[in-house]
Amino acid sequence: MDPWLLTVAGVGHLGGKVRVSAIAMPADMADKAAVRLTPEATAGIPVTAAYVHKVEVSEVLLREAWATGEDTYWIRADWPRSHGFYTSRHGLHDPLLLAETVRQAVPLLSHAGYGAPFGHRQSWSSLNYALTPAALAVGEGDTEIELRVACQDVVRRAGRLASMNLQVEIVRDGTRVGTARTRFANHAPVLYERIRGPYADLAGATARALPPAPPVDPARVGREHPADVVLAASDVPGRSRLRIDLRHPVLFDHPVDHAPGMLLLEAARQAAQAVAHPRPVVAVGMDTLFTRYCELDAECWIHAGLLDSPGSGTTRAVVSLVQNDLCVFSGVVTLMEIPGA
Repeated sequence: MDPWLLTVAGVGHLGGKVRVSAIAMPADMADKAAVRLTPEATAGIPVTAAYVHKVEVSEVLLREAWATGEDTYWIRADWPRSHGFYTSRHGLHDPLLLAETVRQAVPLLSHAGYGAPFGHRQSWSSLNYALTPAALAVGEGDTEIELRVACQDVVRRAGRLASMNLQVEIVRDGTRVGTARTRFANHAPVLYERIRGPYADLAGATARALPPAPPVDPARVGREHPADVVLAASDVPGRSRLRIDLRHPVLFDHPVDHAPGMLLLEAARQAAQAVAHPRPVVAVGMDTLFTRYCELDAECWIHAGLLDSPGSGTTRAVVSLVQNDLCVFSGVVTLMEIPGA
């Protein structure tokens, strides 16, 4: 097996330090405070783009949030029947809609649940999810999803949120259809600039970004449009290059100084699809670790391989992303074969 995959293959729970995917806030919101969620409130709050660090309103999946107790929350989300990037295939929603839903819950609860100012950024350490097929079935309209969230291991420093875990139950039509867990850190602007060093200069980071390489065949990675492919070819079997296109309207909804976490998850999913090709599969689970920021100005190599033999209905792929000879992201993707597809 590829040596970059050996340390990932035994993943149970992935541990590590927070290093990647700082979820940014538009500058004009940086000093503003959020409306707080409290158990005593008689109404929830509507979720706006500012709470989830999005510019494009149509990309906001969360609709409403309530505090149901100390460190517990209820969030309603809508998964669109048709999405421009997270496209439905074989009658199933794209499972990365769940990853993006959880990602949006991270800044929402940081700001509205724990008082982090809008100028603070949240950085992923890990994200794990598991879904049943019932969670992904496309209906006649948008799919309403409930998130029942327990915030655990909450760490505060100097009275401010520093880090925490989110344990999430995913509920559809009253039935639990999946779980997710994520850990992240919350960084004040001064701390973020200290961590990022020269890369905190957004203009400089984007100016140094490598141009996107030609994409691999979209069908090989479960995509229809070349613009949505985040893998580029390499001359080594089982290895590809991360393709970063700063013009992508969803993955780069607003400028950032590094490769966003959702881009890395998409790369892991596409790499897993590629090693399973041509079998039709859907990524019903991921167990991932973010270990370093993935920069825009250096090649990032994607290593992927199958852990299980095909034919059992589900199989697992192990994926690692390596930049400057250091692993920046690793994970195991659980793939379910789609019968009759």
